[in-house]
Amino acid sequence: MQTINPSEFVHLHVHSQYSLLDGAIRITDLLQRVTEFGMKSVALTDHGTMFGTIDFYGKAVQAGIKPIIGCECYVAPRRLTDKTPKDHKGLTHLILLAENIIGYRNLCRMVTAAQLEGFYYKPRIDKQILTAHHEGLIAFSACLHGEIPTLIRRNRLKEADAAAQQYLKLFGEGNFFLEVQNNGIDIQHTVNQGLLDMSRRLSIPLVASNDCHYLDKKDVHAHDVLLCIQTGKTVNDAERLKFRTDQLYFKSPQEMADFFADYPGALQNTARIAERCDLTFDFKTYHFPKFEAPEKQSEAEYFEERVRAGFNHVMGQIKARKADVDLKLYQDRLEYEIGVIKEMGFPGYFLIVADFIRYAKENRIPVGPGRGSAAGSLVAYSLGITGLDPLEYGLIFERFLNPARKSMPDIDVDFCINGREDVFKYVVEKYGGGDYVAQIITYGKLKTRAVIRDVGRALNIPLRDVDAIAKMVPERLGISLDDALKEEPRLAAMVAERTDVADLIDICRVLEGLPRHASTHAAGVVISDRPLVDYLPLYRGKKGEVVTQYDMKIVEKIGLVKFDFLGLRNLTVIEKTLALIKRQGKIPPDLAVLDLDDPDTYRLLCAGDTTGVFQLESSGMKDLLVRLKPECFNDIIALVALYRPGPMESGMIDDYVDRKHGRKQVEYLLPQLAPILEETYGVIVYQEQVMKIAAALASYTMAEADDLRKAMGKKIKELLAQHRERFIRGAVANGIAEENAKTIFDLIDKFGGYGFNKSHSAAYALIAYQTAYLKVHFTVEFMASLLTSEMHSTDGVVKFIAECRSHNIPVLPPDIYESDNEFAVKGDAIRFGLVAVKNVGEGAIEAITTARSTCRFTTLFDFCEHVDLKKVNKRVIESLIKCGAFDATGARRAQMMAALEEALEYGQRVQKERNDPQMGLFDLGEHRPAINLPELPQIQEWDERQRLAFEKEALGFYVSGHPLKNYEAVLEKFTNVNAVSIKESTDGGMVRIGGIVAAVKTIKTKKGDTMAFATIEDMHGSVEAIVFSALYAGAGDLLVEDNAILVQGRLQKDEQSIKVIADTIIPMNKAEETWTASIHFHVDMTRTDREALVRLQEALLQHPGSCRAFLHLRDPQGTDTVIGLPERTKLQAGSLLTRKVNRLLGYNAVETVCSAAAAAAPNAGSNRNGYKGYKSNGRC
Repeated sequence: MQTINPSEFVHLHVHSQYSLLDGAIRITDLLQRVTEFGMKSVALTDHGTMFGTIDFYGKAVQAGIKPIIGCECYVAPRRLTDKTPKDHKGLTHLILLAENIIGYRNLCRMVTAAQLEGFYYKPRIDKQILTAHHEGLIAFSACLHGEIPTLIRRNRLKEADAAAQQYLKLFGEGNFFLEVQNNGIDIQHTVNQGLLDMSRRLSIPLVASNDCHYLDKKDVHAHDVLLCIQTGKTVNDAERLKFRTDQLYFKSPQEMADFFADYPGALQNTARIAERCDLTFDFKTYHFPKFEAPEKQSEAEYFEERVRAGFNHVMGQIKARKADVDLKLYQDRLEYEIGVIKEMGFPGYFLIVADFIRYAKENRIPVGPGRGSAAGSLVAYSLGITGLDPLEYGLIFERFLNPARKSMPDIDVDFCINGREDVFKYVVEKYGGGDYVAQIITYGKLKTRAVIRDVGRALNIPLRDVDAIAKMVPERLGISLDDALKEEPRLAAMVAERTDVADLIDICRVLEGLPRHASTHAAGVVISDRPLVDYLPLYRGKKGEVVTQYDMKIVEKIGLVKFDFLGLRNLTVIEKTLALIKRQGKIPPDLAVLDLDDPDTYRLLCAGDTTGVFQLESSGMKDLLVRLKPECFNDIIALVALYRPGPMESGMIDDYVDRKHGRKQVEYLLPQLAPILEETYGVIVYQEQVMKIAAALASYTMAEADDLRKAMGKKIKELLAQHRERFIRGAVANGIAEENAKTIFDLIDKFGGYGFNKSHSAAYALIAYQTAYLKVHFTVEFMASLLTSEMHSTDGVVKFIAECRSHNIPVLPPDIYESDNEFAVKGDAIRFGLVAVKNVGEGAIEAITTARSTCRFTTLFDFCEHVDLKKVNKRVIESLIKCGAFDATGARRAQMMAALEEALEYGQRVQKERNDPQMGLFDLGEHRPAINLPELPQIQEWDERQRLAFEKEALGFYVSGHPLKNYEAVLEKFTNVNAVSIKESTDGGMVRIGGIVAAVKTIKTKKGDTMAFATIEDMHGSVEAIVFSALYAGAGDLLVEDNAILVQGRLQKDEQSIKVIADTIIPMNKAEETWTASIHFHVDMTRTDREALVRLQEALLQHPGSCRAFLHLRDPQGTDTVIGLPERTKLQAGSLLTRKVNRLLGYNAVETVCSAAAAAAPNAGSNRNGYKGYKSNGRC
């Protein structure tokens, strides 16, 4: 047996996690194994892409291992442009390795062409592109799917020789190798022998590899499951992609030496090739896109000119708001910022951002006032990049751009959703086209719950079981499978008890965290100074867009400049609101100079009336608004910063609220802290406050303070220790006692870790204020815009219709005379848009609006006579009738539906006659008498239930009424969530929701029992309730469509859905008697004598039950004496008792108090679920 030095062999054919759903080797694990084997180098050759190149390179260099960059390319049998089944069938593989930077760039070009030009099932190159871009590359004949091995397998040896000679000629002597493998597949032995003979005949050297797809031999099963996930098959499918070997693991040098001892040079050539490959990346140079400055001006000179012009403009606005402004303070800040930006070489970056923002504004595309730390720059404000004065709100430039740490500025820009694509197209055209501008890739990963579901599906484990296992994983960001097993005993127990679950979890451990698919980042855009393929490979996104093959972090690492173009729905809402205001003949407010001290806006915020208001519409935020009662813009900034998990869990919010309202004293450990923390009542809310404290107490420069902020935010222990020493030393030097300095550092370390970026908070607070202002002053227009923004979301429309009802704004059904495409304002009401009607497309709407521009339809027949019936067909008109769009004709909906066929026939006949040339001779124009005009049948209108049902069918929701309208008081009293607020409830908590049954699906359990999935719809949306067989047996008869019910149960939330595991189901009209905890009788002693009290006692005794009862005796002085009736006098709540007592006393005297939602006691009745582990709720 030949003993080999580990450095004498290098794996040059390796598939990592970036061979998506094919390679199962994590890069970190790969490098650790290379180190364990004593090897000095390793290659990465993923299938058809270079996704992992820089990630692999950086980690390998850090681990002291030489990285070799490559790709296993797919080669088309003919040209890239040939895309037929024959071309797919004839696809072959080829390994390419980059010998140097020229080879890397050529590899990038070819991999890009494969994606953008050659993609046909797989990304393909061809021999023409190989000829053009082979320089700097080393090629191997690849695996069994390589062209040469394929010809050998088919015994076409002469063609195999010809192909090998062609590759040898193409790449040159010493740059093409015949690849032999030890993969355990039977035919490989034949191929290896053929390659060995060819090597001797043609003098083409051999190279040994193992086509590694997984790290350890034991991972073969997990890899097989990964292939099933890729192909959508299960392990039981006979006809599926399967590697029929367990040998494609990362073998040791000795294993490779033992097998390839008889293949001359095959092992040694791997080391020689690795030695030849010498590729180094430059991570220190930025590749700034070029901004074309006017002639005779440098980029820096033009930048300064534009900044100063913009500064003069904004200073005019600032002086108008604040006459006593300190001009020198602003001028000094501007000079400082200009100097830093020029020194760091960033003028071009600012000019480009300002340029595309200018384009957006000039083209009426709304732009946000800023996002992130950029709002801290006066230069950005002067250039129109941001919309907030940073000095007015104490925002810090160094939080955005730290002169002591050269890193790219990061300016994220929010655009109106409808205009984002337009801005992107402008940038592509302006800055070099598609070769220079691209979007950025991102990877979806097999996260813990997702991997359980994917693997479970592949293993063919019943979906219900897989779903149950996945839901046992605790709801915590970034939780791992091992953490889940430690935190959830039920999951660990299931693994111990069931071998199939243990197998599932073992496989999930191997696959967890691997990339699952590539997609396009929602915001990232990269602009280059040279064609992007000089730096990286490109990829085709699902919608045809060009994206980088490297993610955002890698793009920045190699020095390319990225920009974030985000689409913000609320900017679209604002823009539409202003347009609607103008259309009503009103003057829309200028949001750029909006009064930020408007009393009405603060009244709305204090009331928590913020549905639809940006950042402030969650139920938790509404509660906080009511508690905090914001009085100024700084309060809104603080709200946006505080409403996050960290501050909520730490008690910071309660502290802030109590101090604001004087319930807690505002104290400062040192007087120097007062001016910094005064705006937040002594609570450290912002990262900028941490920076200012460090500067004021310990003489930090702002650049140093930004480093401290970063260390605290990321909890970097080593840096924190250094800063602690630095802070204490600086504070002591400034005369602060050492103990005080330590205490203060510990304080800012604790609360500074929760601190939020004030620049971001201030910018988003401005949008929040703007939307609140529009809601209070232009309520109808604002609500119409919100409805339009959610037009394609049934739940969204339902939510905002409910909000309109709460503000007494009528939402009128669609109307063939008045409706536009979108929701429109009609006086003090909102009119539905026609696009919201099902089956009514753009073509039909266009036909209707065209026809009504020439005449007004007075009847359904008139309508059918004038509209284009090829576009407005029977289905369209049915939907319009059902939703009420023809109500203005004065006819009943039922009549029109009954006459529809006749109306269509009439309309077609009239249109045919009108278009007949012969009939045209007798055309009498618009005054032509209606011949044979049909009449509507004399039938009754649909009842309310039918009418509302048809409305919902046509629109997806109710408009003219709601089946639950008569139950509003019951819902208000007895439910604790609705279809919107339930989304913010805690997973596993008890909830009670009411609604009508919208849909029911029943299934049989393994035991043969019936269970159900019921969709419960309230006035805000819908929620699914799961009704297990024990509950279904007693409550199944209530699960009838359109039935009004109340459901109590345990909330089950995951990343995809919200469901209620039903515990109790009752009819809506039984709420009082089921969930009343106590009954209170309010007796006015001035109107009640002794005899009446006796009769009251007799009446109560006729309604025995289980609810506590209380008498409230009110005397003439207004004093309330409360008497609790004896335990034996418990009562049955309900309408019978209420009516009897009220009638007896002559006034409304009965008040019931609802019990809280809690799990029902086991076996508590036929309408309760027999779900184990639930406790009694002490129900009355």
